[in-house]
Amino acid sequence: MNRAAAIGSLALTLASALTLTACGGSGGAGVAADAKQTLTVWAMGTEGEKLGDVAKAYQKSHANITVKVTPIGWDVAHQKLVAAAAAGKLPDVVQMGGSYLGEFADMGVLEPVDTKTFAEGDFFPAAWQQGTYDGKAYGVPWYVDTRVLFYRTDLAKKAGIDKAPATMAELQRDAEAYRTKAGTKWGLSIQPGGLDTVQSFYPFLYSAGGAILDQDGKAAVNSAAAVKALENYGSYFKKNLSEKSVRPGYDVTKDFNTGAVPMFFGGPWLTSLLDDNYPGLKGKWAVAPVPADQASVSMAGGSSLAISADSDHKAAAKEFVASLTDAKGQTDWFERTNDLPANTGAWKSGTLATDPAMKIWRTQMDTAKSTPAQPKLTEITSKVDTAIESVTQGKSTAKAALDKAQSEIDGLVQ
Repeated sequence: MNRAAAIGSLALTLASALTLTACGGSGGAGVAADAKQTLTVWAMGTEGEKLGDVAKAYQKSHANITVKVTPIGWDVAHQKLVAAAAAGKLPDVVQMGGSYLGEFADMGVLEPVDTKTFAEGDFFPAAWQQGTYDGKAYGVPWYVDTRVLFYRTDLAKKAGIDKAPATMAELQRDAEAYRTKAGTKWGLSIQPGGLDTVQSFYPFLYSAGGAILDQDGKAAVNSAAAVKALENYGSYFKKNLSEKSVRPGYDVTKDFNTGAVPMFFGGPWLTSLLDDNYPGLKGKWAVAPVPADQASVSMAGGSSLAISADSDHKAAAKEFVASLTDAKGQTDWFERTNDLPANTGAWKSGTLATDPAMKIWRTQMDTAKSTPAQPKLTEITSKVDTAIESVTQGKSTAKAALDKAQSEIDGLVQ
Protein backbone atom coordinates (compact mmCIF):
# COMPACT_ATOMS: atom_id res chain seq x y z
CA MET A 1 0.00 0.00 0.00
CA ASN A 2 1.42 3.42 -0.91
CA ARG A 3 1.52 6.31 1.50
CA ALA A 4 -1.26 8.31 -0.12
CA ALA A 5 -3.65 5.36 -0.15
CA ALA A 6 -2.81 4.33 3.41
CA ILE A 7 -3.25 7.79 4.87
CA GLY A 8 -6.35 8.39 2.79
CA SER A 9 -7.96 5.33 4.38
CA LEU A 10 -7.37 6.92 7.77
CA ALA A 11 -9.22 10.15 7.04
CA LEU A 12 -11.85 9.46 9.67
CA THR A 13 -9.21 9.74 12.41
CA LEU A 14 -8.27 13.32 11.54
CA ALA A 15 -10.63 14.86 14.04
CA SER A 16 -9.01 13.01 16.94
CA ALA A 17 -5.58 13.87 15.60
CA LEU A 18 -6.31 17.54 16.19
CA THR A 19 -6.53 16.90 19.92
CA LEU A 20 -2.97 15.62 20.19
CA THR A 21 -0.59 17.88 22.07
CA ALA A 22 2.66 16.38 20.80
CA CYS A 23 3.70 16.77 17.24
CA GLY A 24 6.63 16.55 14.89
CA GLY A 25 9.54 18.96 14.78
CA SER A 26 8.96 22.67 14.55
CA GLY A 27 12.18 23.80 12.88
CA GLY A 28 13.02 24.18 9.22
CA ALA A 29 13.72 21.20 6.98
CA GLY A 30 16.93 19.37 7.73
CA VAL A 31 17.88 21.14 10.96
CA ALA A 32 21.50 20.30 11.81
CA ALA A 33 22.16 18.07 14.81
CA ASP A 34 24.12 20.80 16.61
CA ALA A 35 21.46 23.51 16.14
CA LYS A 36 19.25 24.55 19.03
CA GLN A 37 16.04 22.55 18.77
CA THR A 38 13.38 20.48 20.50
CA LEU A 39 12.94 16.76 19.88
CA THR A 40 9.48 15.32 20.48
CA VAL A 41 9.35 11.70 21.61
CA TRP A 42 6.46 9.34 22.31
CA ALA A 43 7.05 6.25 24.41
CA MET A 44 4.58 3.79 25.89
CA GLY A 45 3.80 2.32 29.29
CA THR A 46 6.53 2.12 31.90
CA GLU A 47 9.14 2.99 29.27
CA GLY A 48 7.37 6.28 28.61
CA GLU A 49 7.47 7.10 32.30
CA LYS A 50 11.15 6.21 32.70
CA LEU A 51 12.44 7.79 29.48
CA GLY A 52 11.97 11.31 30.82
CA ASP A 53 14.81 10.79 33.29
CA VAL A 54 17.11 9.59 30.53
CA ALA A 55 16.14 12.58 28.42
CA LYS A 56 17.11 14.95 31.24
CA ALA A 57 20.52 13.31 31.50
CA TYR A 58 20.96 13.52 27.74
CA GLN A 59 20.20 17.24 27.74
CA LYS A 60 23.01 17.90 30.22
CA SER A 61 25.57 16.77 27.65
CA HIS A 62 23.64 18.25 24.69
CA ALA A 63 22.87 21.83 25.71
CA ASN A 64 21.34 22.63 22.33
CA ILE A 65 18.74 19.86 22.61
CA THR A 66 15.48 19.86 24.53
CA VAL A 67 13.88 16.42 24.59
CA LYS A 68 10.12 16.48 25.18
CA VAL A 69 8.93 13.00 26.14
CA THR A 70 5.20 12.27 26.07
CA PRO A 71 4.24 9.02 27.87
CA ILE A 72 1.40 7.17 26.12
CA GLY A 73 -0.62 4.34 27.62
CA TRP A 74 -0.48 1.09 25.66
CA ASP A 75 -4.28 0.96 25.73
CA VAL A 76 -4.55 4.11 23.59
CA ALA A 77 -1.18 3.97 21.80
CA HIS A 78 -2.39 2.55 18.50
CA GLN A 79 -5.29 4.98 18.24
CA LYS A 80 -3.02 7.97 18.87
CA LEU A 81 -0.37 6.76 16.45
CA VAL A 82 -2.90 6.23 13.67
CA ALA A 83 -4.41 9.66 14.25
CA ALA A 84 -1.01 11.35 14.28
CA ALA A 85 0.10 9.54 11.12
CA ALA A 86 -3.09 10.56 9.33
CA ALA A 87 -2.54 14.19 10.28
CA GLY A 88 1.17 14.17 9.47
CA LYS A 89 1.88 14.87 13.15
CA LEU A 90 3.99 11.96 14.33
CA PRO A 91 6.66 12.97 16.84
CA ASP A 92 10.30 13.07 15.80
CA VAL A 93 10.99 9.78 17.59
CA VAL A 94 8.39 7.15 18.41
CA GLN A 95 8.45 3.81 20.19
CA MET A 96 7.14 1.06 17.96
CA GLY A 97 5.92 -2.30 19.26
CA GLY A 98 6.53 -5.28 17.01
CA SER A 99 2.85 -5.60 16.07
CA TYR A 100 2.68 -1.95 14.96
CA LEU A 101 5.79 -1.39 12.90
CA GLY A 102 4.71 -3.09 9.69
CA GLU A 103 1.48 -1.09 9.62
CA PHE A 104 3.21 2.28 9.90
CA ALA A 105 6.13 1.38 7.65
CA ASP A 106 3.58 0.40 5.02
CA MET A 107 2.00 3.85 5.31
CA GLY A 108 5.35 5.45 4.48
CA VAL A 109 5.42 7.55 7.66
CA LEU A 110 8.63 6.09 9.10
CA GLU A 111 12.16 7.00 8.04
CA PRO A 112 14.32 4.03 6.96
CA VAL A 113 17.10 3.25 9.41
CA ASP A 114 20.54 4.59 8.53
CA THR A 115 22.45 1.30 8.46
CA LYS A 116 25.77 3.15 8.40
CA THR A 117 24.97 4.41 11.90
CA PHE A 118 23.09 1.37 13.20
CA ALA A 119 24.62 -2.03 12.42
CA GLU A 120 22.36 -5.08 12.24
CA GLY A 121 25.12 -7.22 13.74
CA ASP A 122 25.06 -5.26 17.01
CA PHE A 123 21.61 -6.58 17.89
CA PHE A 124 19.87 -9.91 18.47
CA PRO A 125 18.68 -11.16 15.06
CA ALA A 126 15.05 -11.42 16.15
CA ALA A 127 15.14 -7.88 17.54
CA TRP A 128 16.40 -6.47 14.25
CA GLN A 129 13.80 -8.46 12.32
CA GLN A 130 11.01 -6.88 14.36
CA GLY A 131 12.04 -3.48 13.06
CA THR A 132 12.19 -4.66 9.45
CA TYR A 133 9.42 -4.52 6.87
CA ASP A 134 9.56 -5.54 3.22
CA GLY A 135 13.31 -6.03 3.40
CA LYS A 136 14.12 -2.62 4.89
CA ALA A 137 14.75 -1.60 8.53
CA TYR A 138 12.50 1.12 9.94
CA GLY A 139 13.10 0.67 13.66
CA VAL A 140 16.28 0.42 15.75
CA PRO A 141 15.91 -2.25 18.48
CA TRP A 142 15.53 -0.60 21.89
CA TYR A 143 14.80 -3.47 24.27
CA VAL A 144 13.80 -7.09 23.90
CA ASP A 145 11.39 -9.41 25.62
CA THR A 146 11.16 -13.18 25.61
CA ARG A 147 9.55 -15.92 27.67
CA VAL A 148 11.25 -18.52 29.86
CA LEU A 149 9.89 -21.07 32.32
CA PHE A 150 9.30 -19.97 35.93
CA TYR A 151 8.97 -22.94 38.32
CA ARG A 152 8.68 -23.60 42.05
CA THR A 153 11.81 -25.44 43.17
CA ASP A 154 10.49 -26.22 46.66
CA LEU A 155 7.35 -27.85 45.30
CA ALA A 156 9.44 -29.67 42.70
CA LYS A 157 11.21 -31.51 45.52
CA LYS A 158 7.85 -32.61 46.95
CA ALA A 159 6.89 -33.83 43.49
CA GLY A 160 10.10 -35.83 43.11
CA ILE A 161 11.44 -33.46 40.43
CA ASP A 162 15.17 -32.81 40.72
CA LYS A 163 15.76 -30.48 37.75
CA ALA A 164 13.92 -28.19 35.36
CA PRO A 165 12.20 -29.93 32.43
CA ALA A 166 14.45 -29.93 29.38
CA THR A 167 11.93 -31.25 26.85
CA MET A 168 8.25 -30.72 26.14
CA ALA A 169 7.58 -34.30 27.21
CA GLU A 170 9.27 -33.63 30.55
CA LEU A 171 7.27 -30.41 30.96
CA GLN A 172 3.98 -32.32 30.85
CA ARG A 173 5.36 -35.10 33.03
CA ASP A 174 6.36 -32.52 35.64
CA ALA A 175 3.00 -30.76 35.43
CA GLU A 176 1.34 -34.07 36.29
CA ALA A 177 3.82 -34.72 39.13
CA TYR A 178 3.21 -31.32 40.70
CA ARG A 179 -0.52 -32.08 40.84
CA THR A 180 -0.44 -35.69 41.96
CA LYS A 181 2.56 -35.61 44.30
CA ALA A 182 2.88 -31.99 45.49
CA GLY A 183 -0.86 -31.29 45.61
CA THR A 184 -0.91 -28.19 43.41
CA LYS A 185 -4.24 -27.16 41.89
CA TRP A 186 -2.78 -26.93 38.39
CA GLY A 187 0.38 -28.12 36.70
CA LEU A 188 1.13 -25.28 34.28
CA SER A 189 -0.49 -21.90 33.72
CA ILE A 190 -1.02 -21.17 30.02
CA GLN A 191 -3.70 -18.92 28.56
CA PRO A 192 -6.86 -20.73 27.41
CA GLY A 193 -8.26 -17.98 25.21
CA GLY A 194 -8.88 -14.30 24.64
CA LEU A 195 -6.72 -11.49 23.34
CA ASP A 196 -3.04 -12.34 22.74
CA THR A 197 -3.41 -16.01 23.66
CA VAL A 198 -0.89 -16.52 20.86
CA GLN A 199 1.85 -15.13 23.12
CA SER A 200 1.30 -18.04 25.50
CA PHE A 201 1.35 -20.45 22.55
CA TYR A 202 4.58 -19.18 20.95
CA PRO A 203 7.01 -21.30 23.04
CA PHE A 204 5.14 -24.45 21.96
CA LEU A 205 4.83 -23.33 18.35
CA TYR A 206 8.40 -22.18 17.82
CA SER A 207 9.99 -25.06 19.72
CA ALA A 208 8.12 -27.49 17.48
CA GLY A 209 9.48 -25.75 14.39
CA GLY A 210 6.20 -24.04 13.51
CA ALA A 211 5.36 -20.45 12.62
CA ILE A 212 2.40 -18.22 11.85
CA LEU A 213 4.10 -16.69 8.80
CA ASP A 214 7.16 -18.04 7.05
CA GLN A 215 10.16 -15.83 6.31
CA ASP A 216 8.58 -14.80 3.01
CA GLY A 217 5.55 -13.51 4.90
CA LYS A 218 3.20 -16.26 3.73
CA ALA A 219 0.73 -17.96 6.05
CA ALA A 220 2.14 -21.18 7.53
CA VAL A 221 0.03 -21.71 10.62
CA ASN A 222 -1.46 -25.06 9.60
CA SER A 223 1.88 -26.80 9.04
CA ALA A 224 2.40 -30.24 10.57
CA ALA A 225 4.70 -28.68 13.17
CA ALA A 226 2.10 -26.07 14.16
CA VAL A 227 -0.64 -28.69 14.44
CA LYS A 228 1.59 -30.82 16.65
CA ALA A 229 2.30 -27.81 18.86
CA LEU A 230 -1.38 -26.96 19.27
CA GLU A 231 -2.25 -30.57 20.02
CA ASN A 232 0.37 -30.49 22.79
CA TYR A 233 -0.91 -27.15 24.08
CA GLY A 234 -4.50 -28.33 24.09
CA SER A 235 -3.63 -31.55 25.93
CA TYR A 236 -2.94 -29.58 29.13
CA PHE A 237 -6.57 -28.51 29.24
CA LYS A 238 -7.88 -31.91 28.23
CA LYS A 239 -5.91 -33.50 31.10
CA ASN A 240 -6.99 -30.80 33.57
CA LEU A 241 -3.40 -29.66 34.04
CA SER A 242 -4.24 -26.08 33.05
CA GLU A 243 -7.26 -23.93 33.86
CA LYS A 244 -9.82 -23.63 31.06
CA SER A 245 -11.29 -20.34 32.23
CA VAL A 246 -9.09 -17.46 33.40
CA ARG A 247 -10.66 -14.15 34.43
CA PRO A 248 -9.57 -10.92 32.67
CA GLY A 249 -6.55 -9.33 34.34
CA TYR A 250 -5.47 -12.62 35.89
CA ASP A 251 -2.19 -12.29 37.80
CA VAL A 252 -0.36 -15.61 37.71
CA THR A 253 2.17 -14.49 40.32
CA LYS A 254 -0.49 -14.66 43.05
CA ASP A 255 -1.19 -18.34 42.35
CA PHE A 256 2.54 -18.96 41.92
CA ASN A 257 3.03 -17.56 45.41
CA THR A 258 0.33 -19.73 47.00
CA GLY A 259 1.48 -22.81 45.11
CA ALA A 260 -1.76 -23.26 43.17
CA VAL A 261 0.32 -22.80 40.01
CA PRO A 262 3.85 -24.27 40.11
CA MET A 263 4.96 -23.40 36.55
CA PHE A 264 4.32 -20.70 33.98
CA PHE A 265 6.03 -18.99 31.06
CA GLY A 266 6.81 -15.36 31.76
CA GLY A 267 8.82 -12.30 30.82
CA PRO A 268 11.75 -10.59 32.53
CA TRP A 269 9.70 -7.97 34.37
CA LEU A 270 8.17 -10.72 36.52
CA THR A 271 11.50 -11.38 38.23
CA SER A 272 11.48 -8.06 40.10
CA LEU A 273 7.72 -8.32 40.61
CA LEU A 274 8.11 -11.63 42.45
CA ASP A 275 11.04 -10.33 44.48
CA ASP A 276 9.20 -7.16 45.49
CA ASN A 277 5.73 -8.56 46.16
CA TYR A 278 6.59 -12.00 47.56
CA PRO A 279 9.87 -11.84 49.48
CA GLY A 280 8.90 -15.07 51.24
CA LEU A 281 9.32 -16.87 47.93
CA LYS A 282 13.01 -16.08 47.74
CA GLY A 283 15.01 -19.26 47.16
CA LYS A 284 11.85 -21.22 46.31
CA TRP A 285 11.68 -20.57 42.58
CA ALA A 286 13.93 -20.39 39.54
CA VAL A 287 13.85 -19.82 35.79
CA ALA A 288 14.84 -22.21 33.01
CA PRO A 289 14.89 -22.15 29.21
CA VAL A 290 11.78 -23.13 27.27
CA PRO A 291 11.70 -26.95 27.15
CA ALA A 292 12.75 -28.22 23.74
CA ASP A 293 10.67 -30.01 21.15
CA GLN A 294 12.84 -29.81 18.05
CA ALA A 295 14.76 -27.07 19.87
CA SER A 296 14.35 -24.61 22.75
CA VAL A 297 12.85 -21.57 21.05
CA SER A 298 10.82 -18.78 22.59
CA MET A 299 9.11 -15.67 21.29
CA ALA A 300 10.93 -12.39 20.78
CA GLY A 301 9.09 -9.24 21.76
CA GLY A 302 10.11 -5.76 22.75
CA SER A 303 10.16 -2.41 21.01
CA SER A 304 12.07 -0.41 18.44
CA LEU A 305 12.66 3.32 18.10
CA ALA A 306 11.64 4.89 14.80
CA ILE A 307 12.08 8.36 13.33
CA SER A 308 9.18 10.09 11.60
CA ALA A 309 9.58 10.51 7.85
CA ASP A 310 8.21 14.06 8.26
CA SER A 311 10.56 15.07 11.06
CA ASP A 312 12.62 18.24 10.51
CA HIS A 313 15.08 16.99 13.14
CA LYS A 314 16.27 13.69 11.74
CA ALA A 315 19.96 14.33 12.42
CA ALA A 316 19.41 15.10 16.11
CA ALA A 317 16.82 12.34 16.40
CA LYS A 318 19.32 9.83 15.00
CA GLU A 319 21.92 10.87 17.60
CA PHE A 320 19.39 10.55 20.41
CA VAL A 321 18.29 7.10 19.23
CA ALA A 322 21.95 6.06 18.96
CA SER A 323 22.53 7.06 22.60
CA LEU A 324 19.61 4.86 23.68
CA THR A 325 20.56 1.82 21.63
CA ASP A 326 24.35 1.54 21.91
CA ALA A 327 25.84 -0.83 24.50
CA LYS A 328 26.33 1.92 27.11
CA GLY A 329 22.82 3.29 26.72
CA GLN A 330 21.31 -0.19 26.84
CA THR A 331 23.18 -1.05 30.04
CA ASP A 332 21.89 2.15 31.65
CA TRP A 333 18.35 1.39 30.49
CA PHE A 334 18.51 -2.12 31.97
CA GLU A 335 19.60 -0.69 35.33
CA ARG A 336 16.66 1.72 35.29
CA THR A 337 13.94 -0.62 34.03
CA ASN A 338 15.15 -4.27 33.93
CA ASP A 339 14.24 -4.27 30.22
CA LEU A 340 16.51 -6.74 28.44
CA PRO A 341 19.05 -5.03 26.14
CA ALA A 342 18.61 -5.56 22.41
CA ASN A 343 22.26 -4.64 21.80
CA THR A 344 24.33 -7.77 22.49
CA GLY A 345 27.33 -5.66 23.53
CA ALA A 346 25.49 -4.69 26.73
CA TRP A 347 25.57 -8.33 27.83
CA LYS A 348 29.36 -8.53 27.97
CA SER A 349 29.92 -6.95 31.38
CA GLY A 350 28.34 -6.37 34.78
CA THR A 351 25.28 -8.20 36.09
CA LEU A 352 24.13 -9.10 32.61
CA ALA A 353 27.32 -11.11 32.08
CA THR A 354 27.73 -12.68 35.53
CA ASP A 355 24.25 -13.39 36.93
CA PRO A 356 23.34 -17.06 36.22
CA ALA A 357 19.66 -16.17 35.82
CA MET A 358 20.48 -13.46 33.29
CA LYS A 359 22.47 -15.98 31.28
CA ILE A 360 19.26 -17.97 30.83
CA TRP A 361 17.53 -14.93 29.34
CA ARG A 362 20.57 -14.28 27.13
CA THR A 363 20.65 -17.86 25.85
CA GLN A 364 16.92 -17.81 25.16
CA MET A 365 17.23 -14.61 23.13
CA ASP A 366 19.89 -16.19 20.92
CA THR A 367 17.28 -18.53 19.44
CA ALA A 368 14.12 -16.45 19.97
CA LYS A 369 11.86 -15.86 16.96
CA SER A 370 9.52 -13.09 15.93
CA THR A 371 6.72 -13.05 13.40
CA PRO A 372 7.65 -11.07 10.25
CA ALA A 373 6.19 -7.54 10.28
CA GLN A 374 2.90 -7.15 8.46
CA PRO A 375 0.49 -4.19 8.22
CA LYS A 376 -2.33 -6.37 9.60
CA LEU A 377 -0.26 -8.37 12.09
CA THR A 378 -2.63 -7.74 15.01
CA GLU A 379 -5.55 -9.03 12.95
CA ILE A 380 -3.49 -12.01 11.81
CA THR A 381 -2.57 -13.07 15.34
CA SER A 382 -6.19 -12.64 16.46
CA LYS A 383 -7.14 -15.46 14.07
CA VAL A 384 -4.62 -17.69 15.85
CA ASP A 385 -6.06 -16.60 19.23
CA THR A 386 -9.45 -17.87 18.07
CA ALA A 387 -8.00 -21.16 16.83
CA ILE A 388 -6.23 -21.81 20.12
CA GLU A 389 -9.36 -21.11 22.16
CA SER A 390 -11.46 -23.47 20.05
CA VAL A 391 -8.99 -26.25 20.90
CA THR A 392 -8.57 -25.49 24.62
CA GLN A 393 -12.36 -25.43 25.02
CA GLY A 394 -12.76 -28.76 23.21
CA LYS A 395 -14.71 -27.28 20.29
CA SER A 396 -12.30 -28.22 17.51
CA THR A 397 -9.31 -30.35 16.66
CA ALA A 398 -5.98 -28.61 16.25
CA LYS A 399 -5.89 -29.42 12.54
CA ALA A 400 -9.36 -28.06 11.83
CA ALA A 401 -8.78 -24.93 13.90
CA LEU A 402 -5.50 -24.11 12.20
CA ASP A 403 -6.84 -24.90 8.72
CA LYS A 404 -9.55 -22.31 9.35
CA ALA A 405 -6.99 -19.78 10.65
CA GLN A 406 -4.79 -20.42 7.61
CA SER A 407 -7.61 -19.65 5.19
CA GLU A 408 -8.42 -16.42 7.03
CA ILE A 409 -4.79 -15.29 7.33
CA ASP A 410 -4.16 -15.91 3.62
CA GLY A 411 -6.37 -12.94 2.82
CA LEU A 412 -4.62 -10.64 5.29
CA VAL A 413 -0.95 -11.01 4.43
CA GLN A 414 0.75 -8.58 2.06
